[in-house]
Amino acid sequence: MLKITLITVGRLKEQYLRDAVKEYEKRLSTLCTLKNIEIDAAKLPDSPNESQISQALETEAEKILTAIPNGAYIMPMCIEGKQMDSEELSRKLSDIGVSGQSNVVFIIGGSYGLSDRVKQKADYKLSMSKMTFPHQLARVMLLEQIYRAFKIAQGETYHK
Repeated sequence: MLKITLITVGRLKEQYLRDAVKEYEKRLSTLCTLKNIEIDAAKLPDSPNESQISQALETEAEKILTAIPNGAYIMPMCIEGKQMDSEELSRKLSDIGVSGQSNVVFIIGGSYGLSDRVKQKADYKLSMSKMTFPHQLARVMLLEQIYRAFKIAQGETYHK
């Protein structure tokens, strides 16, 4: 069974988002082994300068890189990443599993994104859209797409 590790920066504040994450965790429990790792966002002033943002990203990067399991296939969510539709994501996850890798790590950064050090570790950079979404909502959207990908791989019609 494929292991999916979701590393996210920041905690979910809204109950409805926590409920949605729990729902997808429940749905995915029969399809994969899912592990959610929340990394605390670095503290920043209200109007941080570039240096403060860069330092915060590096602090978060240390925690993210430490949380990545050895030998995992790493897919950070980045605006410069490649977009794919649900069927392509399904094929990608299936291909990773067939290639012998048993753990796929998705990484969602905080409101300022991810450090270049994290992006450089990527096996594949993924972008959800050219649009900007709140990173907390992105977590729910990604879990839904992972669930959809497994359902597509099983030949089910959930994705229609």
